[in-house]
Amino acid sequence: MSEAVSALPGASYDGYVSVREVGLQGMVTLRGDHATAPITSAVKKVAGVEVPEAWRMSAKGHIGVAWMSPDELMVMGPYADAPATVAAFEKALKGNHFLAVNVSDARAVFEISGAAVREVMAKLVPVDMSTQAFVPGQFRRTRMAQVAAAFWMLDEETIRIVCFRSVAEYVFGLLKDAAEPGSEVGFFG
Repeated sequence: MSEAVSALPGASYDGYVSVREVGLQGMVTLRGDHATAPITSAVKKVAGVEVPEAWRMSAKGHIGVAWMSPDELMVMGPYADAPATVAAFEKALKGNHFLAVNVSDARAVFEISGAAVREVMAKLVPVDMSTQAFVPGQFRRTRMAQVAAAFWMLDEETIRIVCFRSVAEYVFGLLKDAAEPGSEVGFFG
């Protein structure tokens, strides 16, 4: 069996913010009505966190659950744990209408860090990145230039971005270009 590798192993760039590929990340899509007791109970049991409100992320330690849509959650954790997470959801939700799928190998994860992360993201996504509109714990699915992406703030100077693995090189290039020294706009202070 071949060893899993991330989309762009070790890729990083230091501009006026730092850009890096995070590496392998476990991701399980959980589809179903997450307003129902079986789903909320299973998420609490398997992931150890509450189902997040719309456009939010619930996290504890290395586990995070992101609101993707009214019938979809993304459970993130260590890469090696993703198959066991699927099995745990299958056991916890047996007899209920749901779908749990390991999508870890279909995604790439990037992190940008530094004081100007809001400005870099504002160059690339149609989301209000002001401190009043977007805060740590919020989660957005959107377009990053021409591709689907999702992102959230870990803290005021760190943002994680998820995209499809097939466009990882393109997204890395977008982030590098937006973080290029000399391209600062200064809108966010």
